[in-house]
Amino acid sequence: MTSDPGDTSVQDPSDPTGSSTIKDPDDWTTGDEPATGAQLSYLGTLAREAGRDVPENLTKADASKLIDELQGESPRAQDVPDVDDQTKEPPD
Repeated sequence: MTSDPGDTSVQDPSDPTGSSTIKDPDDWTTGDEPATGAQLSYLGTLAREAGRDVPENLTKADASKLIDELQGESPRAQDVPDVDDQTKEPPD
């Protein structure tokens, strides 16, 4: 496999198989399509908890970026346990 210097994807550190990557939403081929219903629903929840409004006519890429931003402001996202904590064995 060769490396493409223009590729802005990042290896997903939570995927030990290396089978998935995280791509910058600006590089998504479908990023300019309208946001999905699932994105808008989750955004509505996060925005309400953060005391923010969701702009109209978001693209998939813009919705993804806003989700990332609002997750940092939402108490819901901060209560999610770390993936590593879920895979550790409990102490004896």
